[in-house]
Amino acid sequence: MHTLLIIDPQNDFCERQGTLFVPGAGEDMQRLASFVRSARERLGEVVVTLDSHPSVAIERPTFWKRADGRPVEPFTQITHAQAAAGEYAPNDDSLRPQVLAYLQALESQGRYKLMVWPVHCVIGAWGHNIHGAVLAALGEWEMQVQRGAFKVLKGQNPLTEQYSAVRAEVPRADDPRTQTNHELIARCRPDSGLLFVAGEAASHCVAATLEHLFEAFSQQQIGRVVLLEDCMSPVTGFEANDKACIEAAVARGARAMTSTQALSEISRNQAGNSHV
Repeated sequence: MHTLLIIDPQNDFCERQGTLFVPGAGEDMQRLASFVRSARERLGEVVVTLDSHPSVAIERPTFWKRADGRPVEPFTQITHAQAAAGEYAPNDDSLRPQVLAYLQALESQGRYKLMVWPVHCVIGAWGHNIHGAVLAALGEWEMQVQRGAFKVLKGQNPLTEQYSAVRAEVPRADDPRTQTNHELIARCRPDSGLLFVAGEAASHCVAATLEHLFEAFSQQQIGRVVLLEDCMSPVTGFEANDKACIEAAVARGARAMTSTQALSEISRNQAGNSHV
């Protein structure tokens, strides 16, 4: 049996009226729903991650102000140097020491600088919900296996970013939700079957999650990972990151294929097992 990991298949990314719409994501979700329906008898585990935020958080314009008091626009990058110089500051001045320490820790890792995104995937809002086509297909799988998909909420702490479903960019000692999610890793670990990966956006949350999963997987397990490349798309302006995500995964030993090719792979795998 195989595992399917679906990363952030949510309305704010996948519907045109979403606040952080990813072009192509709606079509990705339709193809993913078809894949789930066609493969569901061979899916032993489905893991769904959900970007889950408060409306005010460190990566949102609601959190920040400029030196002159004007609001900060979405898609503004804020560095430690800029915040230390007072070009940008949190609306809550008491948070300034924590914010400066966070930005310094974030940049020291060399992975990201803070990006201010549009307010999206607020817990309880329409944008937080799973895309309708995928939700319906998952419901059919859940009826078949008589249990729910394993859902992981990420990004709930307002003082750290969390692209990866495995852990926050800067984990906080006072919040276990930001630390390494060992249960997620265990459920995704492909010890026998394949791990299929889909979701949004390939340029950010898919790439970050794969990077952390691969740190925890053996080389043999990485070889069992299959990226459904027609079930993921990049944020506009970050298309190079999408390509880099797939190339990096393949370089590590994973495979990338379309959902149709993956169904053929499942059929071959099943036929091979039937002769063992």
